[in-house]
Amino acid sequence: MNRFLNGICIVFVLLLLSCCGRREVPQLEGQDSSEAYAVLVEIDSLMWCQPDSALAVLLDFAASPAADSLDAFNGHYTQLLASELLYKNYYQQSNRDELRQAVAYFDSLMMLSETHGVSPRANPHTQRRHCGLDPQSLTWDNIIFLDARAHYINGVGFYERDSVVEACAEYLEALETMEEQFQDKDLVGRKAQFMTYTYNRLGDMFEEQLLSDPAIVCYKQALLFCRREPTSKYGISVVLYHLGIQFDIANQKDSAVFYYDEALANMPDYDNIHYRDIFASKALLSYNRGLCPDSVIKGLKHVISLSTDENERTARFLTLGSILFEDKQYDSARLYLETIFEQQEDISSKILAAENLSSIYQIKGDSIKALQYSSYLANFTMAEIEKKADVSKLNELFQNYLLQKQEQKATQEKHKAVLRTVKILVPIALVIAFAIVVMIRRRSKISLAKQEAEAQREMEKRAKQHEKAMEAEQQAHRMEQAALSGRLKRSNEKLRDVSKQLEETLARNSFLETEASDDYSAYINAPICLYIVNLVHKEQFKSKMDYLVYKDDALGKEQLLALRDAAEKHLARFNSQIRKRFPNLTDNDMDYCYLFLLGLGEADISALMQRAYTTVCDRSRKISRIIGASDSLYQTLRNMLYEN
Repeated sequence: MNRFLNGICIVFVLLLLSCCGRREVPQLEGQDSSEAYAVLVEIDSLMWCQPDSALAVLLDFAASPAADSLDAFNGHYTQLLASELLYKNYYQQSNRDELRQAVAYFDSLMMLSETHGVSPRANPHTQRRHCGLDPQSLTWDNIIFLDARAHYINGVGFYERDSVVEACAEYLEALETMEEQFQDKDLVGRKAQFMTYTYNRLGDMFEEQLLSDPAIVCYKQALLFCRREPTSKYGISVVLYHLGIQFDIANQKDSAVFYYDEALANMPDYDNIHYRDIFASKALLSYNRGLCPDSVIKGLKHVISLSTDENERTARFLTLGSILFEDKQYDSARLYLETIFEQQEDISSKILAAENLSSIYQIKGDSIKALQYSSYLANFTMAEIEKKADVSKLNELFQNYLLQKQEQKATQEKHKAVLRTVKILVPIALVIAFAIVVMIRRRSKISLAKQEAEAQREMEKRAKQHEKAMEAEQQAHRMEQAALSGRLKRSNEKLRDVSKQLEETLARNSFLETEASDDYSAYINAPICLYIVNLVHKEQFKSKMDYLVYKDDALGKEQLLALRDAAEKHLARFNSQIRKRFPNLTDNDMDYCYLFLLGLGEADISALMQRAYTTVCDRSRKISRIIGASDSLYQTLRNMLYEN
C-alpha cells in the first residue's frame, strides 16, 4: 500500500512539474528565482546521500507556490532532479518528454558558450554573463556537470525502454562532456562518483551483451574514480568483484582469482551480501578449475550459513543443488532443490529446480514424482521474448569513443610540450636581456659607437650560438626521424612476416577443409542434422532467455535417437576412437559432442536439450576438461575427427 501511495505522489509531482512555467531565454533574475535555485541546490546536495529524503523534499517544493512560475533554467533543473530521484528511488522514468527538453536546454547552454567564444576555464563572471545567468548563484562548472548528468539520466530512460544502443551513446556523451571540459585533477568528489556510476553502467551493459573486453575497460576506469571518491563503503569491492567476473567469463582464471581476492581484501566487513557473492563466485571458479567438489560444496554451505535473508538463502540453494546434481549426488541435490521449489517465490528459480528434480526422479525410477514436476513445467508460460541489442553497434560506439579519447590526449600532450618550451625560452630571453642592460650600464662611459659595435658583436655571437643550437636540434631531430624510420621499416618487415604466416595458415586451413572426410559431410547432411541446423538458424536462440521459452523447439527422444543413429552410421571411427581415448564420456556427453560438431553454441543446445544455459556451459567445460581441449570445443572435436 505504501508503494502504491508513493507511486501516486510521483505522478502528482510530475504533473505539477509539467505545469511549471518556463521562459525561452535562460535567466536567473529576481529574488524568487534565486530562492528557487537555492532550494533545488539543497535537494541536489541531499540526493547524493539520502535520495529518499530528497524525493520527499522535491514533492514539497513541487506543491509550493515557488514551483508555479519557474524560469527556464530552474524548470529544466527541476525536471532533471525529478528523473534522477525517480531512478535512485527505483521508480521508472515517467517525465520522459520533459527530461529530453532539459537535455536539449543544457546542450544549448554549452553551444551558447562556444558561440560567444567563452572557454570553460574563463572567468566565472564572464561565463555567466554571456549565458544570461545570475552571476551570484551559478558557476560554469555547474552547467557542465548538469549537462553530463542530463545525458546520463537520458541514457537510463533509453535503457528502461530497451533502447540499449541509444543508452550507450548517451552514457558515452556524458563521459565525453566530463573529460573534455574538466581536467583530470578536477574530477574529484561528486564528479568522481558520477564518473564511477557512468563507467559502471557501461560495464554492466557490456556485461549483459557478453562483451568482456569493453566491460573490463569500463570497470577499470570505474575502479580508478571509485578509489578517488568511493560511492559507498562497498563501492571499491563491488567494482573489483565485477572485474573478477569478467576475467572469469573471458577464461582468464588467474586474473579472476586476483580480482576476487582484491575484492575480499578491500571489504570493510564480512556481514553483507557482497562478501557472500564474492565468496560464492570464487568457490564456483575453484569448482570449474577442477577443485575437489567437496571443498566447493563446503564453501557454498558456509556462504549459505551466513545468509540473513530467506530469499538469498534459497537462491544459493539453487547454485548448490545444481552443482550437486552435476556431480551426480542426487539425494543431496534433491533436498536443496525441493526446498527451493516449495519455498522460493521466484518463478525462474522454481522452474530450474523443477527441471533438475524431474531428471533426478527419472533417474531414480520414480515416475510419479517425475511426472509431477514435468507437469509443472508443461503448464508454465513465459513472457514475451526480449530482443537482444545490436552488439556490433555497441562495440563500434565504444571503440570510437576510445579513439577520440586517444586523439584528445595526444593534442593535450602537444599543448603541454609547447608550454614547456615557452617556460624554458622566456626565462632565457629575460636573462639575456638583463645581462645586456647591465653591460650597457657598466660601459656608459664608452662612446656610443663602441657600445653599438660591442653590442653588435655580442648579438652576432649569440646569434651564432643560437644557430648552432638550432642546427644541433635539427640534427637530433633528423636522427630521431631516422630512428623512427628504421623502427617503422622493421615493423613493416615484421608485418609482412606475420602476413606471410597468416597466408600459410589460411592455405593449410583451406587444404584441411578441402580434404575433410566424406563421413563428416554425410553426417552434417543427414536429415536430422539438417533439421537441427535449419531450426537454429530460423529461431536464433538467445542465451539470456530462459530455455523454457523454446520448449516447442526442443528435441524429442525420437529425434535424439535419430541424431545418435546418424552419428553411429557416419562417424563410426570417430565414436570408437573418442570412447576408447576418453572412457569417462557418458552417452549424454556424446549427445552434446554431436551437437557441437554441427557448429551449435551453448545457447542453441540449451534450447534444444531443454537445459539451463549455465548447465550446458558446465557440461561444455566438463567435456573440454576430459578431452583436454585447448581451443573451442567445436574446433577441438573437428580436429579429432580429422585425426581419426
